[in-house]
Amino acid sequence: KYMTASKLEYEVVVVDDASPDGTLQVAQAIQKSFGSKKLQIVSRAGKLGLGTAYIAGLAKATGDRIILMDADMSHHPKHIPEMVHVMDTQKVDIVTGTRYKAGGGVAGWDWFRKLTSRTANFLADFLLNPQVSDLTGSFRLYERKAIETILPQIKCKGYAFQMEIVVLAKNRKMQIAEVPIIFVDRIYGQSKLGTKEIILYLKGLLQLFFTT
Repeated sequence: KYMTASKLEYEVVVVDDASPDGTLQVAQAIQKSFGSKKLQIVSRAGKLGLGTAYIAGLAKATGDRIILMDADMSHHPKHIPEMVHVMDTQKVDIVTGTRYKAGGGVAGWDWFRKLTSRTANFLADFLLNPQVSDLTGSFRLYERKAIETILPQIKCKGYAFQMEIVVLAKNRKMQIAEVPIIFVDRIYGQSKLGTKEIILYLKGLLQLFFTT
């Protein structure tokens, strides 16, 4: 709907790591309606990590620009035309959605999740000074050459993965712009955020602080 109204050509690549929330089955049903040229599916045997999921999806995608987003509607596609407009007009390499600037926000999170996200972004901003307001968000538009340059260099796992992308992009003098988005917590399924993910994030943050 939003892509068609904005006259944007697009394809969708869904990467599923044996998700228990029925992602694969929903994607297959949609593919029957729209065809495999419009929607491609990469089905993997288990949870192999966000970085390898991005690489697998990128290998299937054919466009010169790549949108990376969650498929559970936490990232609403209505924001995509604005992200494309910003990339067109500002000539940047990356446009990242932000929950933490005027016009952005979060719906459906409890106080612990909000505190965790705010703390994670505060620590990253304090230690790394990336000049991006939402480091842990994953709703982003990339010039293909930018993400292809960065992905092979990524070492962090989990939520720190998103942070490392921005840090590496800044180190390579890539230009980044932000677009306010409303993040809506998933209605079905469960968040992957837990103690393990928080520890991985802190390890990644310290790794980037001492090595970049």
